[in-house]
Amino acid sequence: MLFRADWYAPLAAAGALFWSLSAIADAAEAAPAAPAPTCDVQEYRQFDFWIGKWSVTERGRPAGQNMIEPDLKHCALFESWSSVDGSRGRSISFYDRNTRRWHQTWIDDRGGALELDGGVVGGSMVLEGDRPNPKAGKSVRQRITWTPQPDGSVRQHWQVMNAAQSTWETVFDGLYKRART
Repeated sequence: MLFRADWYAPLAAAGALFWSLSAIADAAEAAPAAPAPTCDVQEYRQFDFWIGKWSVTERGRPAGQNMIEPDLKHCALFESWSSVDGSRGRSISFYDRNTRRWHQTWIDDRGGALELDGGVVGGSMVLEGDRPNPKAGKSVRQRITWTPQPDGSVRQHWQVMNAAQSTWETVFDGLYKRART
C-alpha cells in the first residue's frame, strides 16, 4: 500500500491551525487600538514658563541670550544658549512619564556635559545631578533652580555642593527677561 490510512490527519491539523490563526488575527484587527500616548497632560506643561527668547543678566550685567522652544509635539523643550564670551550650549528638557520626573541633558561647545533630574518644588523647577570633577577625583552635586517671577522674568540659580562644608555655593545667578524682537 502506497498511502497510510490516516494520511489526511496531518493535513487536517495544519488546516485547523491555519483557520484558528486567521480567526485570532481577524479578532485583533477588529479590536480598537489603544490610543498612542501624548504629551498633553499637565505635567508636560510644568516648565512652559521657561519657553521664549530671553536676554540673560547676572548681577545686572549681560550674560547671554537663550532661546527655549517646545518641540516633538510639546514633549520636549530645546534650549540654545549663547554667552557674551562667545561660548554656546544646548539642552533638551523633558518630563519622563515612567519615572514621573523631569530630566535635562546639557552639552556645551567645550565638551561640558550635565545630566539633571527633578521636578517642581514650591513653584520652581529644581533639577539636580552629579558631575564628575577630575581635579577633585570625585563627583560634585549640581542643582539648578528656575523660578518664574511676578513680572514674567525667570531666575536661574545654579549651585554646587561644597562637600567639605555640606553647603550649597552659587555658580550662576541669572535673570531671564523676554528679549525684544
